[in-house]
Parts: sequence; C-alpha cells; structure tokens
Amino acid sequence: MKQALLIIDIQNDYFPGGAMELAGSPAAGVQAGTLLQAFRAKQLPVVHIQHVSVRPGATFFLPDTRGVEIHESVAPRAGETVMRKNFPNSFRGTPLLEHLRQLDVQQLVIAGMMTQMCVDSTTRAAADLGFQCILAHDACATKALSFGGATVPAEYVQAAFLAALNGLFARIQPAAQICAAL
Repeated sequence: MKQALLIIDIQNDYFPGGAMELAGSPAAGVQAGTLLQAFRAKQLPVVHIQHVSVRPGATFFLPDTRGVEIHESVAPRAGETVMRKNFPNSFRGTPLLEHLRQLDVQQLVIAGMMTQMCVDSTTRAAADLGFQCILAHDACATKALSFGGATVPAEYVQAAFLAALNGLFARIQPAAQICAAL
C-alpha cells in the first residue's frame, strides 16, 4: 500500500510569538519533523499544506507575513509538493485529491495543526474519499476552546478530537511508531 505524508498547516503563526500560538506546537513540530525525515529517507511522497487566510477579518496566516510561512521544523525541500489552501479541509479548492491519485497513494500519514480544525476536517474528508489514514497524535497541536461560558483546556480538546477520529476515520499512533513501521 503506497503511503504519503500529509503535513497540514505547521506554520509560524502557531508557534511562540505567532498570532495564534497553540499549546505544544514546538513539541508537535519536532515530531512532525521526525516523520518528515523518515519519509524523505524512504523516498516516499510528502505533501505540505499551507493555509493562507483570505477571509475578511482574518487575524493569522495573512498573506505576505512571516506567520503564514511553513515552520522551519518541517520546511519543504526543493521538489516537495506544497499546496496552498483557504479552507480547513485540505481537499477543498486544491488539487490534493488528484495529486494523491496520480501518485497511486492509498494510505496517508497525517500530522498538523490545529487538531480540532484543519486536521480533523482533512482526516475525515480523506477517510470519506477512501484513504486509509494514520494520524500522528504527537505531531499535532491545538488550543483551549470556550463554549457556553466554559473553557475547555487544550489537552482535553486534543484528547476529544483524537478519540473521535480514532477507529472509523484514522488509526491514531505516535510518530515514533509510524516511523518504525515504514
């Protein structure tokens, strides 16, 4: 089964000093970088997804800013595919599906940010499109959320979304286990 690594929105705005800092982003970036190195070593396909905000009122991932740039922990090399998107689902409005089908990819290893938004949307879409998904839980990051006057800590948001994806939509594993199985 041919695999590809999909790295979603690991961009500067999500790291310390960025416009939308996430809990655990540096550690998640390191783990995503480990996956990237393993895929490169095996000469397996890598797709970098870069979110560019074009909606009015957006406060991060703004065009032509340092924050929109892909973080150094997973910086693309010459020849690696980089796709820009404007929506949470990496397939929406991009040639991602066609690209993966052209490469005959059946299994996606996914890392990225934010777990509850773009990672969740893309993983569910990929599963619906017939891809077998493996999500590297320690190569993802999120933030605390609020609803109805209650704040949900980032670690609970992370756990809830990973638990919801585990099984039907993806197999949830640590990056080291994924790398060992390549």
